[in-house]
Parts: sequence; C-alpha cells; structure tokens
Amino acid sequence: MLKLGIIGTNFITAQFIEAALATGNYQLTTVYSRSQEKAQAVADKYQASETFTDIDRFFAEGAFEVVYIASPNSLHFQQARLAIAADKHVIVEKPAFSNPTEMANITALLSNKPHLFLFEAARHIHEPNFKVVQTAIKQLDKLQGAVLTYMKYSSRYDKFLAGEEPNIFSPSFSGGALQDLGVYVVYDAIAWFGAPEATHYYASLLPNGIDGRGTAILRYADFDVTLMVGKNATSYLPSEIYGLKETLELGNNAADLQSVKLHRGSETKVLSTPPETNPMIAEAQDFYRIITENDRAAAAENAQLSRQVNQLLYDLRRSAGIVFAADIEEQKK
Repeated sequence: MLKLGIIGTNFITAQFIEAALATGNYQLTTVYSRSQEKAQAVADKYQASETFTDIDRFFAEGAFEVVYIASPNSLHFQQARLAIAADKHVIVEKPAFSNPTEMANITALLSNKPHLFLFEAARHIHEPNFKVVQTAIKQLDKLQGAVLTYMKYSSRYDKFLAGEEPNIFSPSFSGGALQDLGVYVVYDAIAWFGAPEATHYYASLLPNGIDGRGTAILRYADFDVTLMVGKNATSYLPSEIYGLKETLELGNNAADLQSVKLHRGSETKVLSTPPETNPMIAEAQDFYRIITENDRAAAAENAQLSRQVNQLLYDLRRSAGIVFAADIEEQKK
C-alpha cells in the first residue's frame, strides 16, 4: 500500500483521494494546505494522521511516499521540484507544467533520480473508453479528421465578470480554457492521431489576455482535427471522428467519454462500456501498478505523451498571443 500525501483541498483533490482509497492500494497519511482549518477538515474526513501548512516541512517531515499535487497550475513546477528533491513520487494534476522549459527542467531533475516516478494526472487517458476509441480509429476504413469538443461554463467565470480574477482565469496562475479543459482534447489528439504538422489557436480573449474559449486547428498530412474548448460557455455537441463511410460519435464530451458509438449508414453500434462513478479510479490503479511493478516502459510512454501535450499547448498559446507569468519568468533566467 502506498502512503499518499496531498497538496490542495479542493473538489478535485477529494475526488482523487476517494478514487485512490477505492482501489485499496493507497493510504492517505498527510495533508498540506495554507489553511490549517481546511487541512484538518480533509484529514479528519479521510483519517489522515498529519497536516502541514508549511510546504518545506510537509516534504521534509511528511510520512508519505507519493504526493498528489492539485494546486493552481503555476505552482506545479516548484512543488514538483520540492517533491523530487525530497525523494517522493509525484502525481501532478493536469496541466502538469506551464511551458516546455519547466517540463525540461523537471525531466532533467528526474534523470538524476531514476528510482522516482512522475505522472501527469490526465485521468481520461487511463479509462477503458479512451482505449476503445483508440482501437476503433485504427479500424476505420479511412481517417478523414475529427472535431473534438469540451466546453463547460465555469462558476468562477461569474466572479471574473464581477471584477475578480480567479486563478483559473489568471495569466499569473497559468489559467485559461486551453490549459484547463483544452488539455483533455490535446491529449486526445496526440494519443489518437499523433503530433500535427501545423497548428493555430483562434482564441476568444478576455480583457486580461486569457482565453475564455477558442478553436484550435491541427493540420495533419491528410486531414485536420478541430478542437473546441471553453470555460465561459457550454457545448452540448458530441465529438466526432470521421472515416469514409463510418463516424465515431463520442457522447457527452471528448474528455468524459460517457459513450462511444460507431455509425455506418443506418446502423449504429455501441462500443463503450459504462464508466466508473469516479473517473479517477483507473488512473489511480495505473499509477500504483507502475510504481509497485517498476514499469519503466509504461512510465516512459506516459512521460513522452505528457511532453508532447505540453509542447502543443505552448505552441497553441503562442499562436494566439497568450502569455503566462511563468513564461516571462523563464525568459528572465
């Protein structure tokens, strides 16, 4: 059983804790939050034995082997560095890092600690229906492109409209629709179709320079893939992948993959299986297996995909003129 420490006390952290505990392979031991009250509430709920409000003490004294990082995006890099220095395995919530420079720095640090594992928690790529789509694409008569959609109105956009700047809509915290929701469909595109030859992101920018929503075009040799993402509007359109006489329909959105259907003329075949109630169970199981079995091949495959996603997110942002504080800091060094 792996001893788990967590950074963050939000809803996504609770979902991961519950998924990890449901596998029977993790024990939550340690909780970090800047607020002692919040840290203690999580510790009490899930029977963790210790809490910290000092991040250095958390890593130096915490009785855990693997840390799950679910802080604001811009903090992932420094916290992952501290984790690696403290000899902890790392699960960092998507998007793992703000730009390729941060990603390269973490990769270099890990090369000096080959016994450690670091995973980006892109939970949907571990789910059975993701792999169903992957297999179905290979069986299409001719791949002619795709439209992948994930647009979901954020309650925090109301605060933005009221004059506040929540982390997820802030360039200081590496926010925006592409980073928060677009990361899912970028993972889809690279895992299913490979790296594109050319890209552009047509972003609908908010007054502070962050994207509220946008459309990305990924150009491949023989087809295009369109990505539609947003946090200030909601789409109810299914995503589709086009063969010649066949179409794969991805129900709900291209991240949750509640259903996968293959249409051919008047015939429809359901390919998907009912998803887990908690969508993070599959990734928690995979991370445990890779760590305990020391599966370096699987870890390397995950890391390569994560680096490709990080680079594509950066390229898309640059094409739309979206600049994070983290980008400016890296340029100063």
